[in-house]
Amino acid sequence: MSTIEGKRLVTISVTKALDSSDGAYAAEDVLSESKTAGTYWTFSSPAKVSGGTGYIVKAQAISETNNITPRLTLYLFNAAPTSAVNDNIANTAVLHADISQYIGKIDFNAMEDLGPAGTDSTAITTPSTYGNLPLAFNCATSTNVLYGILVTRNAFTNTATNDMTIKLMCEQY
Repeated sequence: MSTIEGKRLVTISVTKALDSSDGAYAAEDVLSESKTAGTYWTFSSPAKVSGGTGYIVKAQAISETNNITPRLTLYLFNAAPTSAVNDNIANTAVLHADISQYIGKIDFNAMEDLGPAGTDSTAITTPSTYGNLPLAFNCATSTNVLYGILVTRNAFTNTATNDMTIKLMCEQY
C-alpha cells in the first residue's frame, strides 16, 4: 500500500497457471486455469471495507510465455457472475443476468516483450492509454472482492508453462 496526494493506493495481483492442454486459443476465448473447473479471477480488498468504493487506475497483464501478442479484456463484477469461466471456451460475458453486478471492462493493448528469450510478455493500461481507466467500482455490501473474467480478443498459441498475472492498482475510498 502507498499513498499519492493523500489517496490510498493498493496493488492486487492474481496469478493463474493457464490450462495449456489445447495450446491454441481462438479469439474471444476465456483464459482460466481449467477447462472443466475454471474459476473467476478474484481480486481481494480493492476497497478499504466491505461495500467500499474506489477507482482502478492502472492494470497490467503479464504472461510467462514470451513473444505472444494477444489483446485481452478483463470483465469485472462485484458479485460472482454466471458467465462462463472455463479455460479455452467461448466467452459469454456479459450475460443479461449479470448486469446488476457488472462494473465494466478493462481493455489491454497487445501484449509484447522486448527482451531476449525468457522474458515475459506484458501489457499495461493507465488513464493516459487506451483501456477504459480510471474505472469506478463499488464492492457488494457484504464483500470486499471484485470478480473478473479474462478474455482474449485475438487467437494465440499457449505453451506448456504459462502463468498469467493480472495486477490492478486501486485508489481506495
